Amino acid sequence: MANHSSFSSLFLLFSLLLGYGVLQLQASHHVFQHLQTTSSASSSHQPYRTGYHFQPPKNWINDPNGPMIYKGIYHLFYQYNPKGAVWGNIVWAHSTSTDLINWTPHEHAIYPSEPFDQHGCWSGSATILPSGKPVILYTGIIDTINTQVQNLAVPKNLSDPFLREWIKYHKSPLMAPTVENQINGSSFRDPTTAWLGHDNIWRVIIGSKHHRKGLAILYRSRDFKKWIKAKHPLHSGKNTGMWECPDFFPVSTTGQNGVETSIVGPYVKHVLKASLDDTKHEYYTVGTYNITLDRYIPDKGSVESDSGLRYDYGKFYASKTFFDNEKSRRILWGWINESSSVEDDIKKGWAGVQAIPRKIWLDKSGKQLVQWPVVELEKLRVKQVKLPSKILEGGSVIEVSGVTAVQADVEISFEISDFKKAEVFDPSWTNPQHLCIQKGASVKSALGPFGLLALASKDLKEYTAVFFRIFKGKDKYVVLMCSDQSRSSLNEDNDKTTYGAFLNVDPVHEMLSLRSLIDHSIVESFGGGGKTCITARVYPTLAIEKDAHLYAFNYGTENVKMSGLSAWSMKKAHIY
Repeated sequence: MANHSSFSSLFLLFSLLLGYGVLQLQASHHVFQHLQTTSSASSSHQPYRTGYHFQPPKNWINDPNGPMIYKGIYHLFYQYNPKGAVWGNIVWAHSTSTDLINWTPHEHAIYPSEPFDQHGCWSGSATILPSGKPVILYTGIIDTINTQVQNLAVPKNLSDPFLREWIKYHKSPLMAPTVENQINGSSFRDPTTAWLGHDNIWRVIIGSKHHRKGLAILYRSRDFKKWIKAKHPLHSGKNTGMWECPDFFPVSTTGQNGVETSIVGPYVKHVLKASLDDTKHEYYTVGTYNITLDRYIPDKGSVESDSGLRYDYGKFYASKTFFDNEKSRRILWGWINESSSVEDDIKKGWAGVQAIPRKIWLDKSGKQLVQWPVVELEKLRVKQVKLPSKILEGGSVIEVSGVTAVQADVEISFEISDFKKAEVFDPSWTNPQHLCIQKGASVKSALGPFGLLALASKDLKEYTAVFFRIFKGKDKYVVLMCSDQSRSSLNEDNDKTTYGAFLNVDPVHEMLSLRSLIDHSIVESFGGGGKTCITARVYPTLAIEKDAHLYAFNYGTENVKMSGLSAWSMKKAHIY
């Protein structure tokens, strides 16, 4: 962290940069004062630490902050408690990478030091200015009742590609709740990456609420120093509660390449994502940005709640995208919280992991996004195991041998040829998660469940089942994708919630594909080529280390064809 030698030199530096940026906040702000320590009580036995997902050596982490690429170096900042494995004492930790997989740590970039952030440096985003200079906007906490303001930080040395020191702009806060603007001071956080309009005016949104209405409060600026609140929000949502960690960005309608955040025009649509503080779920809509009115309009039929579209239907929150201009792609980061108890987190000395960064683009239908792990992850693949095409008879289980089952990347696909006996879909089944809970991996139907048993014990007393079911709807077949954690561990202190979502794939004309990234305590799954994603946290007591197994299975009564299976053991990423 840069020192504040003089206001004049800082003002000169800021004037040269003329910029700023921002991101999100964390999902939960429950402070365990009696658990704040200066050292970790970590156990030497660590079966749940990941091998290739991002996490620091110890302590609590949550939201990814300000991801960006600068001079060929990827930057990840994140919310971090340097003193313990529970939330509190939050600073912006900082790591860099050349490939989004292997990471080098640096000193904390932003930490409480000024009146405008003395009680906390919460989430924010980075913006790359037209000159190529990066800047950060972040939420500062100014008092003990969590009053929130928006602050600016700039790099001390632009010639340093690692951006190891940051200086806070001395005229912060740039945006704050007042009597005049009537902003809720305890619900005003997580500024997005800014975008530049054709009128050369910058815009940014900040998450907020008014009573039960979620808000994307819009601010405008000509110079990045003076920000004026718009008379109306960019968008709002009834009965959603607080919008944390909003994200607003364009997506191309003509291919999988990403586009820069300020792009508008006939060949892009826009995405607005909100993280809902009330439910700890995210949702997004695809729509149109009306640049004349400065309003976002979701496409007709959009569901504006967590019953709508989500990036991920499991453990995934406080997400943030950035545009990778070197590879013309938009990358999504997300925080994977624990499912273990606070007591167990303290014992192991850490809590929180970042999901594998995902490339994200608009599906060819124009109605949803598609996600896929960044291609760089495949450099960690070793010792490929392939199973040939095979009919999986009803009730069959096949072990995938020769792969390190606790640290693997698995791709499997299925084909169905006979749908006559498919279970009839009840139109009242509108909640896919509830349907997956009711029809878990042990409940047989004609077509399903079939998929993978990950982190399974040899006797199948423990396993995490990721699978499909096919139902016969009124005029089409309905595909349900589930991640069933109910038997993931014999430890009943864990949250073993089952997750599920409908998958927009036509099984008559398309194969059903599944990719699962298995990493000790994570099963991160991508169905239908990334149309539906579900991430689970699990803590087996039997299926750990060399005692973990991987199986393909079909517990349905009808045969299904396994078109192919490829599995790789994964090398350990270099993280810290």
